[in-house]
Amino acid sequence: MKTISHIISGQPMAGTGHLPVFNPATGERTGQVACGGEAEIEAAVQAAQAAWPAWAATTPVHRAKVMHEMRRLLEARKDDLARTISAEHGKTHSDALGEVARGQEVVEFACGIPHLLKGSFSANVSSEMDCWDMRQPLGIVAGITPFNFPVMVPLWMIPMALACGNAFILKPSERDPSAANLLHDLWRKAGLPEGVLNVIHGGKAAVDAILDHPGIAAVSFVGSTPIARYVYARGCAGGKRVQALGGAKNHLVVMPDADLDQAADALMGAGYGSAGERCMAVSVAVPVGEKVADALVARLKPRVQALKIGPSTDAAAEMGPLVTAAHRDRVSSYIDAGHAAGAELVVDGRGLNLQGYEKGFWLGGTLLDRVTPDMTVYRDEIFGPVLSVVRSATYEDAVGLINANPYANGTAIFTRDGDATRDFTNRIQVGMVGINVPIPVPVAYHSFGGWKSSIFGSHGVYGPEGVHFYTRLKTVTSRWPAGIRSGAQFHFDER
Repeated sequence: MKTISHIISGQPMAGTGHLPVFNPATGERTGQVACGGEAEIEAAVQAAQAAWPAWAATTPVHRAKVMHEMRRLLEARKDDLARTISAEHGKTHSDALGEVARGQEVVEFACGIPHLLKGSFSANVSSEMDCWDMRQPLGIVAGITPFNFPVMVPLWMIPMALACGNAFILKPSERDPSAANLLHDLWRKAGLPEGVLNVIHGGKAAVDAILDHPGIAAVSFVGSTPIARYVYARGCAGGKRVQALGGAKNHLVVMPDADLDQAADALMGAGYGSAGERCMAVSVAVPVGEKVADALVARLKPRVQALKIGPSTDAAAEMGPLVTAAHRDRVSSYIDAGHAAGAELVVDGRGLNLQGYEKGFWLGGTLLDRVTPDMTVYRDEIFGPVLSVVRSATYEDAVGLINANPYANGTAIFTRDGDATRDFTNRIQVGMVGINVPIPVPVAYHSFGGWKSSIFGSHGVYGPEGVHFYTRLKTVTSRWPAGIRSGAQFHFDER
């Protein structure tokens, strides 16, 4: 049984305790991960403080070279990373490869850091006076990342922070920690000096130590809304800059003129991909009109029933297990509650049993129809392979449903109508919008971030927002006295 250690200044460090790590497909305990707290965070901060000045003093061009090499290593090692993800998270190999690819895109964006850090200059703002601005690194920053994307989400943060000249402390999820250590090894091979990136594992004690440490200038977080709210409040109280991305309840509106087969296929990938364990998963389908709803459910039912579910070693698997037994049971309880409240259970994924994997954390795809906004299966973020159909009488009702929801991460509309699309885009109160695109995750040179209870803080992640979050603005106003060209004399003092 392997032990996943902290990494400080490039060296493994034992923890004050350990937590178990499981293979979700088999239910087998495969390892243990070190737990960190105040002592480990203090050691990581000291290592970062020792390494940061030299790293901050390197040229943006040099930092870009490290990013280029990391991009190459990610491509070369993508299968290793994907297998590491799947072994502890459970997602299929193809899902894991997709995760690595999306993280790699942010590294590619960070390769352009010399251009991204350029400031502005104004000559002659007053007589003989010039003014310019520059962006400088914050110092030591930290990231607290979730279990559902153990490679992609750290790569939303680390490349941007490092390229801007900061040192970084990563606290990954304790549920699938091995990918973080593998990423650290790749950064070292890419040329990152020891101590610039440190990895501390653990749970709440490590999180609180990060939020309270005065040597950490900023914290990035991705996770559930209650924890995001906590991280934001405690981090800001400690004087830190904080970006905390929370949960979601993403809706996909299907208009009467939509291609229903295309919409059904899109809902399958968006609702059940990665077993629904992603903040941009579509968990609510909103067909407009009873005829559209009946036709959509009729198309979805056989597709959900036919989902190929299996371990990541099965190349034909379309969906893997959930990350833990406790999470599987939690998701199952929402299905229980939705059915008891009156939702029609079209496809029931509970009780799935795979031969040879009887102890795995399995739950099949579930489809609930005639869900209403008062049901917990609608109100709460479930984070599992459960798609709810909320029937809407009109387009206006659909817009009102989405705008009334406290979550506002992503949404989508499927239609052929440009007028409806334009109105939806302008009026919908959600941070990321898809038009005939079910999961509107922005490319790396834009920025990711929701609205309302899906984010706390004023900055999204990666893209231009990432540069602004990991740097601070300095503005210089300059005027020089008359010099040698006006006749000033220089005298050599022999003393």
